[in-house]
Amino acid sequence: MARPLRQRLGTLLVTAITLMLDQVSKAWALDHLASDTIRPLLPGLLQLQRVSNTGAAFSLFTGASIQLGLVSALTCFGLLVWILWRPPVGPWSSLAPGLLLGGALGNGIDRWRYGAVVDFLEFVPIHFPIFNLADVAINLAVACFLIDLLRPHADRHP
Repeated sequence: MARPLRQRLGTLLVTAITLMLDQVSKAWALDHLASDTIRPLLPGLLQLQRVSNTGAAFSLFTGASIQLGLVSALTCFGLLVWILWRPPVGPWSSLAPGLLLGGALGNGIDRWRYGAVVDFLEFVPIHFPIFNLADVAINLAVACFLIDLLRPHADRHP
């Protein structure tokens, strides 16, 4: 199998795994966590509290689910075209778009299905917005993009 095809498939596999983990975790949260009930997960560090977020990160654009759903759909389409058109050239550039697409799809699906994103993870020691696994994947994608960007240029090409 040609290397670019293998890398594209690897990126799409990361997307599929990310999306599956996100949607399964949200289905669990919807089935097992009453809205706004707090359940400790890692005492003193992380707790479970299900909320519906009709906005974007940090509850920006609250109440704009339809518009954010359209932005999610366009973003996912653009990412998919980018992955298929320009194959990644290394582990970080393979991982980053897969995590980003998986996270964007996960939150986008929520917006279209429920009119809001299902969030259920909350840090205890600091005041930080409640989040979900799609949000974690999007943040990991940013970290992977940064690592790839900071690598020496000669290492970016096989």
